[in-house]
Amino acid sequence: MAIRHVLVVDDSCVDHLVVSRVLQSCNIKVTVVEGPKEALKFWAMEHDVNLIVTDYCMPKMTGYDLLMEVKNSPKISHLPVVIMCTDDVPTRIKKCLDGGAKGYIIKPIKVIDVPDLLRYI
Repeated sequence: MAIRHVLVVDDSCVDHLVVSRVLQSCNIKVTVVEGPKEALKFWAMEHDVNLIVTDYCMPKMTGYDLLMEVKNSPKISHLPVVIMCTDDVPTRIKKCLDGGAKGYIIKPIKVIDVPDLLRYI
């Protein structure tokens, strides 16, 4: 199987470090960007990502907004997106899933969450 590559979008250094370490411990290549705008720039140059894991709560643009950008882009709309958040808000979770997110994970991500993430690739 080809190397799995996950793009992590999170403005929190601590959170993206935790996500990176967990995924890397499972032999997954990880690229981290600090926000949605950086993610969009990354996609303009890079095409080997298999999954996007994004924080919901970020300044200027939420994870849901990023999800909508992905789903509306012919170039990357096929990429699965999983939203992460510290908040367990049922209406937010439903909105994200209805908008096309493949999953919604409550932070902090744990090794036990990785198989669920990988089934979206």
